[in-house]
Amino acid sequence: MIWWCKVRAAAAVVAATAGTVVIGLVVGNVELPIPVLTGQSGQFLLAHLMTLIPAVTVLYGVGRGSVTERVSVRNVRSWDAAYGVCVAAAGLLCALAGYLALDSDLAVVLGRNLAGYIGLALLLQPLLGSQLTGGALAAIPLVLAASGWKAGGAPEPWAWLLHPADSALAGLTALGVVCAGTAVSALWSRPPLRIFDHL
Repeated sequence: MIWWCKVRAAAAVVAATAGTVVIGLVVGNVELPIPVLTGQSGQFLLAHLMTLIPAVTVLYGVGRGSVTERVSVRNVRSWDAAYGVCVAAAGLLCALAGYLALDSDLAVVLGRNLAGYIGLALLLQPLLGSQLTGGALAAIPLVLAASGWKAGGAPEPWAWLLHPADSALAGLTALGVVCAGTAVSALWSRPPLRIFDHL
């Protein structure tokens, strides 16, 4: 178990998760200028982007597992899925602590988006592999920020990342992504798509 935690970079994931919530609350509502392709520009916060960090760190740790692990007697895929869920839950708990301490809606956004990104990492990694999933995760907030706004500056229903803290739709979407990611990560048995092996 100790070796599994070292391979999965558990210490780095814990630090990235707690650090993201703390730094996100410190920087507050800092806005990033993103060119808008549709609708009217809305508020794209640094917190919308920095919640990628724990998901990418989880992706790095899960991607370090070898082919030997995947054909072993123990079901390592289920362990990886449980690992991702635990990190998402830890992020939500850190965000809840921040919300209770500071009464800041930003803490809710940080926790929700952090969990949603981890769900996306768990969903895409078995299908695409770690490298392609990392690129896809990095593109998601930029695509949503550029095209996820309505004419009045409000976020589109499908752009869950941009929704305010009180959005039930965004919360349910993030929860659904985590559930789908957990199922795919635990049950997917085929090897991921390998584009870079042929270059």
